[in-house]
Amino acid sequence: MQPLHLASFSSENTGGNPAGVYISDAHPSDETMRKIAADLGYSETAFACPKGDAWHVRYFSPESEVPFCGHATIALGAALAEQQGDGVFNLILQNANITVEGGKTNGGMHAALQSPPTQSEAAKPHLTDAALGLFGLTRDDLDPRLAPSFAQAGATHLILALKTRQALAAMAYPLDAGRALMQAHNLVTIALVWVEDDQLFHVRNAFASGGVLEDPATGAAAAAFAGYLRDMDWPHGGEITLIQGEDMGARSIIHAQIPPQRGSSIRVSGEVRQL
Repeated sequence: MQPLHLASFSSENTGGNPAGVYISDAHPSDETMRKIAADLGYSETAFACPKGDAWHVRYFSPESEVPFCGHATIALGAALAEQQGDGVFNLILQNANITVEGGKTNGGMHAALQSPPTQSEAAKPHLTDAALGLFGLTRDDLDPRLAPSFAQAGATHLILALKTRQALAAMAYPLDAGRALMQAHNLVTIALVWVEDDQLFHVRNAFASGGVLEDPATGAAAAAFAGYLRDMDWPHGGEITLIQGEDMGARSIIHAQIPPQRGSSIRVSGEVRQL
């Protein structure tokens, strides 16, 4: 089949994060999947094939395989719903089994995933300083309410919360240096976050590890961040909204529902549009 081109977490049929979706009877070779992902040029492409009553899913960026990708999973949920009908689909990933629900709402497509389990821990000071230096920031730029932390929900992210929206808008860094830092510390992204209120956050995600300067919407990082907020008893009220991609001209909206049990799956949802 030909890869499908979809944008996840779109807002009113604009913006969102483009992803490739390739559904086939069996996975192509690793070399072929890498080539398809590189040719598409999206930050990730999801490759799915049936396995029993589930779908075996692998994710490739233009430069590497990644263990989990939220926006490509959301795109896959919408694609499976188009092909199979609205429903909940079981997914077998590299390190976890999850579900994605896809369907139509108000004439458009919508999907929601249940993330792998979450966990978080404080970032080491030397890594925090190295990451701040990468972006030309200092510790004075950090919001003291949210300490620098590792957060995980199927993949590992570094969370840096900034004091001002202006600092977030100014995000810039050298791609090669970012790639080296992320690979050295097994990071999939570095997420810069600004808090508008207890349930609304503005986010930018550097994705040099995958050969992409920035993602306009990052569902895996959203799930990891939501788990981190739960771990540190943030007053999230059970759900948060993340606005991402504004500074790239691709405004994206990500919703995350946060159950009370620490470590449990986060439900991440959003709109999907065809490209």
